[in-house]
Parts: sequence; C-alpha cells; structure tokens
Amino acid sequence: MKIVYIGTYPPRECGIGIFTQSLYQSMVANPDISEVKISQKGQAVEGYVVAMNDHDLDYNYPEEVKFTIRQEHQRDYLKAVKYINLSGADICILEHEFGIFGGQNGMYILPMLHRLEIPLIVTLHTILEKPSYNEKAVLIQICKMAYKIVVMSHKAIEFLITIYKVDKNKIELIEHGVPEIQFDQLESKKGFKLENKKFLLTFGIISRNKGIETVIKALPKVIEKHPEVVYMVLGKTHPNVLHHSGEEYRNYLHLLVKTLNLKDHVVFLNEFIDENELFKYLSASDIYITPYLNEAQITSGTLSYAVGVGSAVISTPYWHATELLDEGRGRLFNFNDSEELSGILLELLGDPEALKEIRKKARDYGKTITWSKSGDKYVELAREVCAVNPQVFTRSETLIDPLLLPSFSLDHIKRLTDDTGIIQHAKFGIPNLKEGYCLDDNARALLMVLMDYQQTKNKQALALAPIYLSYIHYMQNEDGTFRNFLSFSRQFLDEVGSEDSFGRTIWALGYLLGNAPNDAYYQTGKLVFFDAAPNFEKLQSIRGIANTMLGVSYYLKANPNDESMSERLRNLAGKLITHFEANSSDGWQWFEPLLAYDNGILPLALLHAAEMLHEDKITEVALASMNFLTKITLKDGYLSIIGNENWYKKEGERSLFAQQPIDALAMILMYQQAFHLTKDKEYLTKLFSCFMWFLGENDLRMSLFDFETKGCCDGFESYGINRNQGAESSLAYLISYLIVLQAFEEFEEKELLS
Repeated sequence: MKIVYIGTYPPRECGIGIFTQSLYQSMVANPDISEVKISQKGQAVEGYVVAMNDHDLDYNYPEEVKFTIRQEHQRDYLKAVKYINLSGADICILEHEFGIFGGQNGMYILPMLHRLEIPLIVTLHTILEKPSYNEKAVLIQICKMAYKIVVMSHKAIEFLITIYKVDKNKIELIEHGVPEIQFDQLESKKGFKLENKKFLLTFGIISRNKGIETVIKALPKVIEKHPEVVYMVLGKTHPNVLHHSGEEYRNYLHLLVKTLNLKDHVVFLNEFIDENELFKYLSASDIYITPYLNEAQITSGTLSYAVGVGSAVISTPYWHATELLDEGRGRLFNFNDSEELSGILLELLGDPEALKEIRKKARDYGKTITWSKSGDKYVELAREVCAVNPQVFTRSETLIDPLLLPSFSLDHIKRLTDDTGIIQHAKFGIPNLKEGYCLDDNARALLMVLMDYQQTKNKQALALAPIYLSYIHYMQNEDGTFRNFLSFSRQFLDEVGSEDSFGRTIWALGYLLGNAPNDAYYQTGKLVFFDAAPNFEKLQSIRGIANTMLGVSYYLKANPNDESMSERLRNLAGKLITHFEANSSDGWQWFEPLLAYDNGILPLALLHAAEMLHEDKITEVALASMNFLTKITLKDGYLSIIGNENWYKKEGERSLFAQQPIDALAMILMYQQAFHLTKDKEYLTKLFSCFMWFLGENDLRMSLFDFETKGCCDGFESYGINRNQGAESSLAYLISYLIVLQAFEEFEEKELLS
C-alpha cells in the first residue's frame, strides 16, 4: 500500500508540519532504520509527501518530500495532482487547516482534490462552530470528496454532524499522537539549571489568541508566596503574524513583564526546537499552562504533548482541553481570568501530592495515545478504505487549463522599471530610455502588480506598487487632471494628457481602493482619486468614459453605499448608451460608426455598471455590443483583432494588421465579466481563446510572448511580429494572464460550491 501525504512539513516551522511528519513516520518509515512498515494484516506500507510552501519560501526538505506546492500558485496544485495520479499511490491523506492552502478560505485545494484519482482520507485540524459561508462550503466539499474523515475530539464529531451535515459513518476518531519520549524530571531540571525552581511552561507558535498575558498577570500574587517560580514562554511568533504585524505581540508581552517587575521570573525562548529538546522542557516543568482566549480550539497538539509526557496541566476550557483534561488529568480556569489562575497555581504549588496525582493520571492516559498507536489506527483505516475500492469522484475538465500557460514572471517589467516609473517603450527586450514614461503604462503597471499581489502575495509585485503610484501622484495637476508624458530626465512633455490616459488611471486607482494591500497605499490612492473625481462628468471620449467607469465600479464594490458615486456611474453609462443608440442599426450594434482600438473596453464598462446598478437597459446594451464584437472578431474560432492600420469602418473592410495586445486584454476582461454576471461557461471558452492569441492562436499563428525575455511583443504587422516589447504590450499580457487565473478560480468556485 502506497500512501501520499499532503500538508506542511519540516523544516517549515508549523504545527501541522510536525503532525504530518509524525504521522508519516508512524505509518511508513522507522526513522532510525529507514525500513518499510508492515501493517497488522501483513501489508507493506510505503509513501511520500507533497509539502505546502508559504510565501514562496524554499526549504531543504528530507527525501520523503517528492513534490512541493507554493500556497498561492494555482498551477502548482494542478501539477501536483497530475504527479500524484501517475505516482502509483493507492490512497491520499490530507492534513487540512484553512491557513495552509491558497485562495479564499483555502479554496485552491478543491480543484486538486476533484482531480484526484485515488481515495482520500482527510484529517481536520480546525472545525469552526460559526464558519463563514465560504469556510463552510469549502469544508463541506472536502468532506464530500473524502471517503473517511479523521478528527481528534468528540466535539469535532458533533460539529461535523450538526453544522456540516456529514454522515457520521464517514467520521473516525483518532486522537492526536504523542511521541514516545520520556525524561526524568529531576535530571531535566538539572540540565536546564532549574533544580531549585518551580518551573511553569507554555510552548507553541506565539500569537495574540494564545492568551500568554493572562499568565503573566497572574504571576505577581504567586511569586509573593513562591519567589522560586520561573515561567517560560517557549516558541517563535506565528509566521503569518510576523508577516503582517512583526513582533508586536511579543514586544507587548516584554513590556508587560517589565511593568509588573517580573524580569527575573519570566523567560522568553524565541526558538522552534526539535521534539527531543521540547520533551526535556516538558518533563522539567512542574506545571504546563495553555491560556487560550476562547473555546474555539477543536485540537491542540501542544496540549496533547503535555498530557502525553505526564505534565500537570492548567488550561482555559477550550473544546479540546475540556475533553483531554477530564477525569482529573488537569485543571481548568476561565478565559482571561488571571485571578482564578493565580488561585489554582497557589493551590497546586502548595500541595505536591495533588500535583503528583495529576501528573500520574496524565501520564497513564498519554500511554494510550502514542504515535505508534495512532499510526497503526491510520494504517488500518487506510487498508480498509483500499480494500473497499471506493468509487472516486470524477469531474469533467474545466474550460480553462492553467497548465497550458507559461510561468508567470515579472522579469521584463522589473527591467523596464526604474525609481521614477515604468519606461513606456523598448527596443526588442531592452528599455528605450529616449521615449521616457507615460501615465497610461504606469496606471496599467499599478493595476497589474495589485492584481498579482492580491492573487499570489508576490512580494516583488508589492515592492513595485509604490513606484507606479507615486508616478501617478506626481503627474496629477491641481485641478485633478493628469499630465501623461515625462521624459527620462523627468521633464513634463505635456500640460494635460488624453482622456484615455485619465480613464486608465482612474481604473487603476479604483481597483486600488477596492484591493489596497495596506492603509498607506489606500490613503494615497483615495486622495488622488477624489481630487480627480470632479472631472468625471467632463469626459467626452467614449474610451475615457469606459475606463473611468471601471475605476468607479471597483470603488463601489468596496463602497456600495456611496450614492453620489453611483449616480456618477449611472451618468457615465448613460453617455455610452446615448452613443450606442445614435450609431447602432441592423447589423451594426456599436457605439460609433467604426471599430477602432481597445474595443472590448466599451461593453466591459457597461457590464461592470450593470453589476453595480442593476438596470436592464445597461445590461441590454452591454450584451448586444459584446455579441456584435464577438461576431466580428471570433467568427473563425480564434481571436482576430481589428487592426489599427485602417480599423473597420461601417460598410467598409476591416484591417487585419497592426493588431495590438491591449485589444486582446479588453476582450479577455469583457468575457470574464460576462461570465461573472451570467455564469454562462461559454464565455470562459471565449476568454481562453482570446488569451491564446498571445501564444499563437491568431491570424499569423505566431506567439507574441517571448519565452527568453518574459516580455510580450508589441503586436503584429503585415511583415510579421513587431519584436519590440514595450510596457503596454507586456502589461496587457500579464494582466490577461492574471485574469485567466481569476476566471479559472471563479469557475471552480461555482462548480465546486454549487
């Protein structure tokens, strides 16, 4: 029997990773002699690990890790499932925790599991009593796909049955395993030079919900009577907390210790130590404390370890603690109640026999939940599932296959960007400094990096964002309009830019206001956006209007109660509809008497307005103009863009050459929004067809994407590809790429959660 395990894994510092490794070793490999384990039925067990990476970090994994998945990269999940399906594995065991998988509420794991061609067992480490809609939907889907669901407490079973409506016959209770490591308490204390101390301990990944301040506040009363008390907080700050807040919580705890004059009694050991060293500390402790701040903790590995080693545990009454410390195996105190904790500590420190009795009961129970016993239960569960040979859930392939896409790369964009902004033109793949910068491209660049960061948490993208935002701010005039062009020597080259450039800037700023990565960016974007807002009604260019409508729509998605901005959007949509009604006729459902450039942006703007305003007329014109454009440009099954050589005049002939990437981008955005509104899968087919224009599905059958430079060529002419790779074309490609991934995710979400 060959088992594949999916979860985090050491050396990544994560509690789920320790669990995955312990489970793997207890089921498959003897870590000392590297032999294959034999199940009780005489069946050989082997396996390997698919490890989850965070924030694009790389780890030096042990040899059992055969594949890695970057948390926020959708394509990695699909590559991994193909690897698993071809690896000869018989069964998959998934360690599920919302925070270790990418997408909203860990949704990226769903398409992977739906493509799995072997039975699935899932271990649930978190089961929420009051989940959000998506949290509940994601967990329900995982439970549907799993043949067996392993939980570690009776409360977890109750939640699965009553809240998530899971068939109780699917659920197995296997308690959290404990390593079979034992040390003598006195010898351990001597090793840490604590033989004359009363040693209190809390360990684990540190974050605010751990309630360590409750213990610190309880200590002054205890130390008055027991000055020999030392309290150690052992563990590193949670990596997600570090990523977003740094050491704010740890610094607060240090300040609290100083304020209460406890510096000789509280020790912080900011390390992620191995199990052997951890069990020495646990064995040395007189009392182990878990002071979590609320009951919503269905499983605690740290608590299991403490009970397993025979510690005297005092804990708040979170769900796992109330079960594990039952029958005298520990003591409970109320959440955030330092007074009650002080009383229990004083009672137990003054009664060695009571402490000894708690330790004995805990140690006796710990012998029943060792990893060897838990591992055997998992092995037999896996064997039973394989023997049943359950029918595996299968589904049809999606209309979009992200694995057909080249790897996403910002290399060319970084090459074009300096500390002023993004250079607008290039000679082949080399920035053309002579042409300087323009507002359009810096607005597109801001939009692209914000999208990238929102989807993948790419730090490179986030680092570029302030460059483009500061360029936009620099180019704004006092009346809220914008200059467009700036020379390489930072000289203004115009007084007021085009309405197109104005609209594209508002689009990027509106997106920023709806998806700001931090408050500083939001406040700057808000300032520039609202300084520009008085100019919205002055716009005359239909593409300037359309681009502005996109920005207003993104703003309104985050601020739906801004009635003034909703009215502005309604007025702008009215202008487009007026143009449509003035120029359309039988056989020509369009806004002007020609198809020119960036055509898809016009129906796109109305599709966004339709979503925000819910007006039938807007929807009607949006769909009519989109269908007309589709008939002209997708009639042969691939995208044939209107060339800007002579464009396409009503009752004239369309230009084939001088096709440009911004037109492909507009079509892709248009079909994404159409799918978002209608849920018609046919729009995804069209969207993906339009993206493949970049990769050779076009009139010349030549790829515009340069696999060497990672840039996109500027278009194609009658003589062939224009090999220059300026900012406009490369940004159009990258935004299109990100839209394809967004559309794929939206489709998967609709399919999997319906």
